[in-house]
Amino acid sequence: MDRTRLHQLLARESAEAERRNPRSKEAYGRADHLFGRVPMTWMNKTAGAFPRYLATARGARVTDIDGHEYVDFCLGDTGAMAGHSPAVVAEAVHRRFAELGGATAMLPTEDAEWVGAELTRRFGLARWSFSLTATDANRWAIRLARAVTGRSKILVNSYSYHGSVDESLIVVGPDGQGTARPGNVGAPCDVTLTSRVAEFNDLAQLERELAHGDVAAVLMEPALTNIGIVLPEPGYLTGVRELTRQYGTLLINDETHTFSAGPGGCTSAWDLEPDLLTIGKAIGGGIPAGAYGLAADLAERLLGRDDLDLVDMGGVGGTLAGNALSVAAMRATLEHVLTDEAFAHMAKLSERFEAGVRAGIAAHALPWSVSRLGARTEYRFADPAPRTGTESEAAGDTELEDFLHLYLANRGILLTPFHNMALMCPDTTEADVDTHTALFAAALAELTG
Repeated sequence: MDRTRLHQLLARESAEAERRNPRSKEAYGRADHLFGRVPMTWMNKTAGAFPRYLATARGARVTDIDGHEYVDFCLGDTGAMAGHSPAVVAEAVHRRFAELGGATAMLPTEDAEWVGAELTRRFGLARWSFSLTATDANRWAIRLARAVTGRSKILVNSYSYHGSVDESLIVVGPDGQGTARPGNVGAPCDVTLTSRVAEFNDLAQLERELAHGDVAAVLMEPALTNIGIVLPEPGYLTGVRELTRQYGTLLINDETHTFSAGPGGCTSAWDLEPDLLTIGKAIGGGIPAGAYGLAADLAERLLGRDDLDLVDMGGVGGTLAGNALSVAAMRATLEHVLTDEAFAHMAKLSERFEAGVRAGIAAHALPWSVSRLGARTEYRFADPAPRTGTESEAAGDTELEDFLHLYLANRGILLTPFHNMALMCPDTTEADVDTHTALFAAALAELTG
């Protein structure tokens, strides 16, 4: 890679982004009362000097306040996998909030049982409870795992993603031992006191950690997603299930991002058998929602414990969790938008996207790789594709990533700002995918000279 050329192209695209977006620049400049000038600090993790400000969003399209329209392959980093403001979800939310009234009343609605039954159909777990985020679902699943096993530690994969769960912010260090993930802010204690870690696709390392006998649960993504897509090798997930059972450890599948694999995520697509499952983001069609599911035997064991206050002090609820508005949005999304048929459509588009990226990479003989997980495709600056989170982290190149993101955004395409991920929604079209393929090829042609 000619870094001088890369720097020149990055400077050109950065200047063009600033020229094209004066209203966004001005809005960012006057946001003095926001921490980091944005309503949530992740919004600063974007290529360029400032983020684009949202004006409107429908389906697979967003417009910014400077009047530019984009084909959106970010889709709220999976939160809008159903597309932006699906009409049926908007109608359900309006009916619940404006017509029936009562976004949150601390009373259940009949929609909740429908959603629970549908999640059981899709994922297989028998009992469900709701949250507002997948982070909370993970926290509550961890508490339940500790309660039922009497063990204190949680094991995660290095560079897996489970929201801001304290126990998950651990990686494998250069010496092969667990250490705090770089950048972790305000950790309540040394993460090695609460957690163990193993590389994804490394059963020997997993068994070494489980053999200590203090791990309540393995919390894992069936495929790593937030560090590039790292797919499981043949036999790996079967081995994880066998080892967790052997060592009396519960298995929690976090399907928040891997939901892209199909209507029941990887759990259904790959016939997995977790004890608990967590999910969030996409199931509410853009309305904050999350859920965790429990196998029937585990649910009965927990509910049969007289010493557990699951109603009040169990740490498995929140005032707004399971509120009528979120539940209405989940039902509308699962019943009418993210259907089995929609996933088939999205997967075909993702295959087309993958093929376009592969062709661009091959045309310039770049040492990059592409991985796909259902409706989700991502390329990584490494070949062969990384097999662990640590390998994938090492393949990062911020300047190269920023150039590609800015090049595409300046020409009407948005990728997920945290990495090179493209997600399809029910409203994405073949023409949208082909537009990206053409622009990606043009960007590589300029990059390689």
